[in-house]
Amino acid sequence: MLNKNQKKHAVLRVLHLEDSASDHLLVKREFQKSGTPVDIVRVENLESFKSALLENGFDVVLADYRLPGLTALDAWALMNELSVRLPFVLLSGAIGETAAVQAIQAGISDYLPKEDLSKLRHVTQRAIEMHHIVLAREQADAELKHSQKQLASFAEQLQSTIEQERAAIAREIHDDIGGSLAAIRFDLAWVERHVSDTSVLAHVQAATDMLQHAVEASQRIMMNLRPAILDQGLVAAIHWLGDSFSRRTGIPTQIKAELINNCLSKDIQLTAYRTAQEALTNASKYAQCTHVKIELAGDDHFLTLEVADNGRGMIDQHTGAAGGFGLKGLKERAKTVGGWLDVSTQRGHGTAITLSIPLSDNSTIKQE
Repeated sequence: MLNKNQKKHAVLRVLHLEDSASDHLLVKREFQKSGTPVDIVRVENLESFKSALLENGFDVVLADYRLPGLTALDAWALMNELSVRLPFVLLSGAIGETAAVQAIQAGISDYLPKEDLSKLRHVTQRAIEMHHIVLAREQADAELKHSQKQLASFAEQLQSTIEQERAAIAREIHDDIGGSLAAIRFDLAWVERHVSDTSVLAHVQAATDMLQHAVEASQRIMMNLRPAILDQGLVAAIHWLGDSFSRRTGIPTQIKAELINNCLSKDIQLTAYRTAQEALTNASKYAQCTHVKIELAGDDHFLTLEVADNGRGMIDQHTGAAGGFGLKGLKERAKTVGGWLDVSTQRGHGTAITLSIPLSDNSTIKQE
């Protein structure tokens, strides 16, 4: 790597597209007057321009606008065709405002009239610096896009792992806890049949009621962990989710769910289900609402799900600490199936969470 003194005296390599030897000499002298060490190569046609571009590493291109049989725009087009990226400065006589604007719009870095050669070093240096800034920004954008792609892949893997863990826990609840609860139920029934003491029977009845509550709770937990209701289709699952929410919270819930094509992929159905589930959880915990509306609609090309409440709207602490992570997780989850999530909220006028998913041929499950 060059130190500061080496950078200061580094040779500037210039490719000069110019048919006039005297004009080329003036340019060379101007660089020498500025104290800049320069290695400047003159070419006069596209063929030599192309050879120089491919054989040498230049820092900047200077080009007269009009040369015999070509213009600087032809040279610029050739650079783009060869995927050679260098700062490109027009150094020409009066070319007219229209031609100068066209050149800048085409991507050429700058324009300097030949009568202003005293500004050559400044204009050249500025073009080089701006070119480096553009390249650095493009590199940063590419790295950001790569990071976002990695993040999306990680989010997809994470969601898949979470769902697998949820399914495993649900199976354990069903097999172990469910089996134990069933055994307790049989034992309580046996006690009830063989005991006549009213006080004991009262305790048996209380235990039976508590057992029933535990059974219902375990079934609800299993359903939340692994929504087997999705086996009956997304419409049925959304209706079940809304009805369960209404019974549990006492909040009236209006449900409108219609799908022209109900043969959606498992990932899309699960994404829509989890989105509705999280939205209803947020509504019950934070919205302080008296009404919730769920709308599911879709055809062969698009699926939309909206969960809206008439609550207080999202306040700053809700969006940041309490509910922000859940919503961010839903947004990342939507991306894994090619969709997106919109959140519309207004203080005192409720919140609407909308999931949108474009459907392709791979988004549906063909019926056997």
